Amino acid sequence: MDDGLLTIGAFSKACRLSPKALRLYDELELLRPARVDPDTGYRYYAARQLERARLVAWLRRLGMPLARIREVGALAPSAAAEEIRAFWARVEAETAVRRDLAAFLVDQLTAAPRKDTTMLELRYFAHSDRGRTRPENQDTAYAGTRLLAVADGFGPAGAPASSAAVQALRSLDTEEVPAGDVLNLLEEAVRGATRAVQDVAGDADDVGTTLTALLWTGSRLALVHIGDSRAYLLRDGALFRITHDHTLVQSMIDEGRLTPEEATAHPRRAMLLKALPAGAPTSADLRLHDVRPGDRYLLCSDGLCGVVPDARIRALLTSAPAPDEAVLTLITEANTSGGPDNVSCVVADVVETAA
Repeated sequence: MDDGLLTIGAFSKACRLSPKALRLYDELELLRPARVDPDTGYRYYAARQLERARLVAWLRRLGMPLARIREVGALAPSAAAEEIRAFWARVEAETAVRRDLAAFLVDQLTAAPRKDTTMLELRYFAHSDRGRTRPENQDTAYAGTRLLAVADGFGPAGAPASSAAVQALRSLDTEEVPAGDVLNLLEEAVRGATRAVQDVAGDADDVGTTLTALLWTGSRLALVHIGDSRAYLLRDGALFRITHDHTLVQSMIDEGRLTPEEATAHPRRAMLLKALPAGAPTSADLRLHDVRPGDRYLLCSDGLCGVVPDARIRALLTSAPAPDEAVLTLITEANTSGGPDNVSCVVADVVETAA
């Protein structure tokens, strides 16, 4: 070993970063070893690298993504300080949003059962648009008395795939569904949708669709979600995304490897980790949501959320008085922003009706 170099184990103890973390940071070119043994591949570090390693450790404790740490580490101290200050300001803003979401969840879980005779129903509207650049529309949007759905097909038979997925769920729109059985019924319907999309795809391995749907029981909404179409809830002026994208870039954001801003320009931002079927069988997200009078729900393909920021979506949803106006306004906004993809929206309002 060269004089003055530390083994990865000794360096790990000195900087309080695990050997596993040091190997990851080497792969990401965040903290390269001073020397790598050409025969064993063993890593050695110089004592002068301890300061950089400790900075990385501190920034990770702040929750800074690895990609951003790499950028900060390349800056002069004063510029790095400004970047850290800007990062923390954004963390505080995002924490305020998560605080509102936590309050919403606590309120939802502790809400007293309704004791009046007021009935609830959905007022809804759906529309799908080809956008400004795509030669055909591979999206499907549907809204009925009980079922709301958006599917975004891909591949040479993307349009039939998205249509088949939604059609497989439409049988649930014809009869009242008890809240206690709704998730089981949705799970079975998704299996039917998987078979329907497989029939469309045949032997092709590049045909599939996303699927995001809400099923109304009369008192609650059941969500089924797979892919990167989204569902949002607008409640009391605040917008909450109630789905999680099944994409490569979202997984990298979750792991701290990308920032949300970096994800929008990532070359593989459209790569799905889950879809129907386009690959091995996979499970959909399934869960129930309690509702309140005045709630507004939005389902959309990534042709909307991929080009229109959430803050703008919230403003347009808040200002539109009725679901049809909200849908058409959102689609117009996506097309005004370039319309690079098909765009589909379903908006549904929860309203009170006399018993």
